[in-house]
Amino acid sequence: MASPRGRYLATLALAALGVVYGDIGTSPLYAIRESFYGTHGIAVSPGNVLGVLSLVFWSLILVVTIKYHVVIIRADNKGEGGVLALMALVNGTRLARGLSPRRLMIVLGIFGSALLYADGALTPAVTVMSAVEGLEIATPALATWVIPVTLMILVGLFLLQSRGTARIGALFGPVMLAWFATIGVLGLSEIVRQPGVLAAVSPYHAVLFFGENLRRGFVVLGAVFLVVTGGEALYADLGHFGHRAIQIAWFSIPLPCLLLNYFGQGALLLRTPAAAENPFYHLAPHWALYPLIVLATAASVIASQAVISGAFSLTRQAVQLGYSPRLNIEHTSSREIGQIYVPSVNWGLMLLTCMLVLGFQTSSNIAGAYGVALSTLMLITTLMFYVMSREVWRWSIPRAALVVGLFLLMDVPFFAANMLKIRYGGWVPLVIAAAVYALMSTWKRGREVLAKRMLEKTVPLKMLLADLAAEPPVRVPGTAVFMYGTADGTPPALVHNLAHNKVLHERIVFLNVVTLDIPHVPPAERVTVKRIGKGFHSVVARYGFMDDPHIEDVLAACRAKSLDIRIEGTTFFLGRETLVASERPGIAEWRAKLFAFMSRNALRATAFFKIPPNQVFEVGAQVEL
Repeated sequence: MASPRGRYLATLALAALGVVYGDIGTSPLYAIRESFYGTHGIAVSPGNVLGVLSLVFWSLILVVTIKYHVVIIRADNKGEGGVLALMALVNGTRLARGLSPRRLMIVLGIFGSALLYADGALTPAVTVMSAVEGLEIATPALATWVIPVTLMILVGLFLLQSRGTARIGALFGPVMLAWFATIGVLGLSEIVRQPGVLAAVSPYHAVLFFGENLRRGFVVLGAVFLVVTGGEALYADLGHFGHRAIQIAWFSIPLPCLLLNYFGQGALLLRTPAAAENPFYHLAPHWALYPLIVLATAASVIASQAVISGAFSLTRQAVQLGYSPRLNIEHTSSREIGQIYVPSVNWGLMLLTCMLVLGFQTSSNIAGAYGVALSTLMLITTLMFYVMSREVWRWSIPRAALVVGLFLLMDVPFFAANMLKIRYGGWVPLVIAAAVYALMSTWKRGREVLAKRMLEKTVPLKMLLADLAAEPPVRVPGTAVFMYGTADGTPPALVHNLAHNKVLHERIVFLNVVTLDIPHVPPAERVTVKRIGKGFHSVVARYGFMDDPHIEDVLAACRAKSLDIRIEGTTFFLGRETLVASERPGIAEWRAKLFAFMSRNALRATAFFKIPPNQVFEVGAQVEL
């Protein structure tokens, strides 16, 4: 596919501002404040201000620009990015050194995905609350309104998800453009008053800062890390815009405007140390505070929308790759395939986000937990990138170690500094991630054990055909489609139906739906049809982890391959297993019970594959795990 050019590329870059850079674009609301104010802040002095600004500058250059925009962004799976896409990319290769790299990628990929769900709750909480806290600066009497207003905005945001972002999404880019222009101008106006702050570009000030404040400076790293928290977002949204649009947007608008604002906040602190309580809002003249609060709130809502949409997209990937039960996934746009809505995830995130706001009370408290989640995720991405560079790109050990080693020089100190905040609430995202990891890994393992147990009872297809040839059953008119996950086995539903009803349809179709480790499968390559004989056909439908299965599409593809199946008059036979925990080896008892619970509450196959319910015949079976 040709790379975007000209006006289309510029349009994509503008759209990327609204989706990709909302997270990192709202970091000025709290990053510098957390460095100098509150429990973990350091004293405001010229040396400390220049040292922190130097750390901010080089973090944006080394982590966000070089690591993500230059190197990591190239690690795509057919154009898609993110930890699950990276995991699928490695799992789709034949590993020359055994299964350990694949196992490592699976563990890291699942836990990284779990952290993204924690991020989906933390980002709306910290960004919206930081924006609304401007009310305290404008009018201290409004301080008691911060939490209620924050909750109202967040609840409204989640309630609107079911309507999709097709209508208001077009505004995201222009609003974020106005946001970046505003914060850039605010920072520049203060830099003009204190041009000496630009000396912080020299890494000498960062070194000097640590030389004078080694222990306290290490703690401040946890706050400095907040300036790079949007790195994962740009990688996860790679498939929506492509690397060129994302890179052009970053270098032309967010990077210069963010640097201007951070240096402007530093210049303000050099002139007025008392402004450390909220240096971002103190940059603005008093008359501009309320308009700035409105714009900041709009920017924070856009940043929140991006991570919520990311959680929906991640859920679809998890379902398709077999790490989540089938869930109700609704499309909110007839034009944009990526705009989806997952009700269960939406309400779960809304509840979690509101609980975080009520539990932490201030954005400063939430920021610590936010840093723990994102620093852990960034470290995981770096480790996964090492495995990918060796297994997929075939880099030599010295080359891979050199590149990844440079990334770890930043990631490990950031991670260690944020770990100091675990007892101050940083444990919350880790607990959330651990719970999600347990659910995802249990579902994956449970499906593997269930498939093994079902295979033990499966009659080989050749044996069935031999028996039918020896004793032909009564054939009734019509087509029967049996959905089953093994291409060369006989679906248990067919065996049960034949045993109890003593009849077979004139045409029997075994349908096996397979999800591949690539984002999309071209429609022309999606379905293969094999004629077995005696009225039997085997159909394999292949989907990518970003595709949505639909039975009508499969039948249409079959008709194109001379297998004329009309949905009218077709009966779909599905197995419905009742799972019972047992002492058989393979899965722990508590996991077996959890898996059985998840199975009972999974979306019915009829709804997931868009099969008309009145044409489905379910055959039950009890399976011991």
